[in-house]
Amino acid sequence: MHHFPDARAVVQALSPDEPVILTRPKAAARAARFFVENFPGTAMYAVKANPSPDLIRILWENGVTHYDVASIGEVRMVRAVLPQAELCFMHPVKTASAVREAYFTHGVRTFSLDTIEELGKVVKATTDENGKAAEDLRLLVRLRVSSEHSELSLAAKFGVDLVDAAPLLQATRQHCDALGICFHVGSQAMTPFAYVQALERVRAAIAEAAVTVDIIDVGGGFPSSYPGMEPPPLEDYFALIHRHFEALPISYSAELWGEPGRALCAEYSSIIVKVEKRRGDELFINDGAYGALFDAAHVAWRFPVRALEDDLTQPLAEFAFYGPTCDDADFMKGPFLLPEDIQSGDFIEIGMLGAYGAAMKTGFNGFGAVEASVVDDEPMASLYLGRKDERVSDNVVSLR
Repeated sequence: MHHFPDARAVVQALSPDEPVILTRPKAAARAARFFVENFPGTAMYAVKANPSPDLIRILWENGVTHYDVASIGEVRMVRAVLPQAELCFMHPVKTASAVREAYFTHGVRTFSLDTIEELGKVVKATTDENGKAAEDLRLLVRLRVSSEHSELSLAAKFGVDLVDAAPLLQATRQHCDALGICFHVGSQAMTPFAYVQALERVRAAIAEAAVTVDIIDVGGGFPSSYPGMEPPPLEDYFALIHRHFEALPISYSAELWGEPGRALCAEYSSIIVKVEKRRGDELFINDGAYGALFDAAHVAWRFPVRALEDDLTQPLAEFAFYGPTCDDADFMKGPFLLPEDIQSGDFIEIGMLGAYGAAMKTGFNGFGAVEASVVDDEPMASLYLGRKDERVSDNVVSLR
């Protein structure tokens, strides 16, 4: 893999006709150390955000020991890369064969669920050939919570409703060594109050069920910084989560877990694209909705951009992008701010694509080939370069 100081150096050396994914190992290492040192519990990387083996090794080398795997494919891949890692199968709906392989072959002991049926599946699949049920399971009941404070909702698909949680918690308690409750406030939570609301639901569920709870997993949602989406400092999230976790009616030795995905890997990658055509304020580029820019097309996510040419002198203007495929849906409305005199043949760097972007590329329509390079400069945005002075007080919660 090529190694360069920055994106401009990549363009000058390669003048690439295909998109180039740039990785920043130092940024991923910094994010990992931040969570390990500051999150008041166990930071468990959500592998689906970016399953790159190189990235997973970087996180491990910087203290991340737990990994949220959501498929048997992720279980196999992470176990092959990190034989000593703690794997937690946190998808609430799994095949029995996946549970069986995860437990007996890969040493997975932690599973999530949100129905009595899934509980029965996990118990049966982890029972040995002599009919002896597993005695070392850590089972986490996923509770449905609001996603109103997040940019992308995850409230519809998974989670038991609060009114139905008590019987499921009581039944699950009978089949596990450690009982947990998990939830997900949605992706890119823009205020720590999202976790306060969710933890109040957890409190109500525990009180109704009257069970001993050993693990509270606050899931993902920890944000990164994008144009128009600049969240409060992560320390504010950690402080409020810790305060409300400590107030829960749980075991004195209960563990606090979190599942950062985006926050650990967003700054890891960017992409260089080439402008193939300009039509007014629309730029036709060589990556798009079926590549690393899925979110830019399908959920109108605005990523930071910068032109990589030295001869552009006009002020910034708003542009939309079309990707390389023949599909009209391969469109990213932005707006993306670039010099007004940008033209065909120019190169653009699109930043903060480490989360989901690099992981979601396809080969649709014959496109999707990419090169890869390592660069040494800083990402185009960061929550880890310096700290803001303002903090959420004891009595006031930001509702932004």
